[in-house]
Amino acid sequence: MLEEVERWLARRSWSAADRPLDRLVAAKGRDPRRGSVSVVLPALNEEATVGAIVETIRVELMEKVPLVDELLVIDSGSTDGTAEVARKAGARVVHRDAILPRIPTLPGKGEVLWRSLLVTSGDIVCFIDADLRDFSADFVSGIVGPLLTDPGVQFVKAMYDRPLGDTAGQGGRVTELVARPLLNLHWPQLAGFVQPLGGEYAVRRSLLERLPFPVGYGVELGLLVDALHTVGLDALAQVDVGVRRHRHQDGQALGRMAAAIYRTAQLRLSRGHLVRPALTQFERGEDGFVPRTHPVDTEERPPMCEITEYVSRRAA
Repeated sequence: MLEEVERWLARRSWSAADRPLDRLVAAKGRDPRRGSVSVVLPALNEEATVGAIVETIRVELMEKVPLVDELLVIDSGSTDGTAEVARKAGARVVHRDAILPRIPTLPGKGEVLWRSLLVTSGDIVCFIDADLRDFSADFVSGIVGPLLTDPGVQFVKAMYDRPLGDTAGQGGRVTELVARPLLNLHWPQLAGFVQPLGGEYAVRRSLLERLPFPVGYGVELGLLVDALHTVGLDALAQVDVGVRRHRHQDGQALGRMAAAIYRTAQLRLSRGHLVRPALTQFERGEDGFVPRTHPVDTEERPPMCEITEYVSRRAA
């Protein structure tokens, strides 16, 4: 590990307990113009978990203490009761397709995160995955905390243990097999991030609006790498929020995720001509193994500060 990263780990890695809620509320009150907080949950068919997450944030961080100003669920086209459950729990629900309708939507998590900037107003935007179980408000307050108390911090990732079933530390298979080797080899300054692909992170809007967004699974790696090049390592940080339990995907879904993440890294390593990539996987059928070919996410949305509607909205 680079000496620079060792120093960064000592300076920019914290625990959620390091910043109690009363300290965060006081810090926010000193400069409300720079401390408004929007929490965004991208959701696709998450009716089993989204309600409890929304309720926890609403009760603990909006009603008991005034930390969160805005709580949104962006529905990616759910076919279950995700939108209704989220709305009843206290979130404002916006359908992905209703945001910036002049640009046709593309499938993918990154697409939803990018569009969320148009329907939120907070100076700090906090993203939380909607499939978390046993959710704690520390996931939000922990990663928002450094942004409220340290003006030099611009991007904060959550770090946590990721059990796989009853086995500790075995979650995050794409992180360990794909993302971590890529970062260590090509962006060694980011080698200190415990959960580089984690879906829980908070960022100053002034930075987010300047970054391109990969539309699919590569969004977390892409934002982290681009933030490093935009504001430097010392503006990035991570906070330990405990344990993350969520719905794990099967091996083939993880393979498609890995391909998208690799492609995101590839685009950042070489901006030259690249062929349209695809990933072929195999499933056993009645007559043997059947190939299934899937396109790999390659589209990226431009920085939001280049979108006319966004610029007009912020100016107003």
